[in-house]
Amino acid sequence: MSLPHALLGLLAVEPRSGYALTEALGNTGIGRHAWHAGHSSIYPELNRLHRLGLIEVTDEGARGKRTYGITGDGHDELRTWLVDAPVTPPVARNEIVLRMFLLSSLDPDDAINILQKIVTHAESEAEEMRLIRHTYPDEIPAGPAGFGHIAAEYGLRADEAVVGWAKWAIGQFERRVSPTDPLPSPPI
Repeated sequence: MSLPHALLGLLAVEPRSGYALTEALGNTGIGRHAWHAGHSSIYPELNRLHRLGLIEVTDEGARGKRTYGITGDGHDELRTWLVDAPVTPPVARNEIVLRMFLLSSLDPDDAINILQKIVTHAESEAEEMRLIRHTYPDEIPAGPAGFGHIAAEYGLRADEAVVGWAKWAIGQFERRVSPTDPLPSPPI
């Protein structure tokens, strides 16, 4: 995923200022769960998208505040990326998966401690996603709100899978006969 497409997608939902886009791609919502970017990346990209004719300034306010909207060409670019571009695996940068690979280097008690933290964290994230999905438990709402519900359902299922895996892994460590018996090393 790229920052230009994240910006185009957010602007396709509704016009926003650079500040509002920075908030959306910050530490909450889409920025927390899908694509994080700060203002030092967002503002230059907005200028580039504007030069390319993919977005336009729809309003200018005090102190140079601009509100941006997506253009027809911007919609075409977003659709091409969403529909026609191949789905490729993301560049891996997942702390939980890294910890999975390295758990065998720990004593079982330490590994169980980390796994229990993973369970607690994933259960908390899943609960947050359940709260989002609670308003529409059986179907997604029409319009822009539906996109967030689809993403929340993905997050909920992913978090539930992490909880299940971590509990299974705890059981593996608890079944070990001796703390000195190493687990097999993962393929790297």
